[in-house]
Amino acid sequence: MRRRDECELNCVKKIKELTKKTCQCPMENYNQISTDFILSGLFPPSITGLVLFILIVLVFLMVLLGNLSEILLILPDSHLHSPMYFLISQLSLMDLNYISTIVPKVASNFLFGNKSISFIECGIHSFLFLTLPIAEALLLTSMAYNRYVAICFPLHYSIHISQRVCVMMIIESWIMGSINSCAHTAYVFHIPYCLFRAIDHFFCYVPAMLTLACHG
Repeated sequence: MRRRDECELNCVKKIKELTKKTCQCPMENYNQISTDFILSGLFPPSITGLVLFILIVLVFLMVLLGNLSEILLILPDSHLHSPMYFLISQLSLMDLNYISTIVPKVASNFLFGNKSISFIECGIHSFLFLTLPIAEALLLTSMAYNRYVAICFPLHYSIHISQRVCVMMIIESWIMGSINSCAHTAYVFHIPYCLFRAIDHFFCYVPAMLTLACHG
């Protein structure tokens, strides 16, 4: 009886060891196999998915044309080269970059059925997705400050707000957004990932990627 119990205990230990080896991340060998992630996608492969895809593309084109028109209207007209319109044109540029970060890849995955995304491309997606919202929020704060000075201190407006000040506010928005994004992106892309690299999202969303990290 004792011998039988020892045999069963040894079998359980061997099963646990095999399971642990299977679940652990062979990071040394994985880079030789593949570094791509797989995106689950946004649209189901059905008529409903096609309708949703067409709607998203139409909205994307409307936003794209709207922001491009705004930039092209402000740039050539010297009367619109005031700080307020300059900041608005930069906000439109950020909106263009933001929607262009995700929608083209989602559309490409749905049309061509290729849901894989390279490690570098995924890093760029995550970096831009984290950078642009923060940069936009800071730019909107700068625009609010611009209106505050124009309304409350109209006689001092040209002293406090100038083209140089606007450029500095825009640069600071980009820098602050990039610094915050670099910290998150560097962390996410330095943790080990297991062989199963299917991201349960339609782009490289950081919380969804963290669920794929290896713990072993």
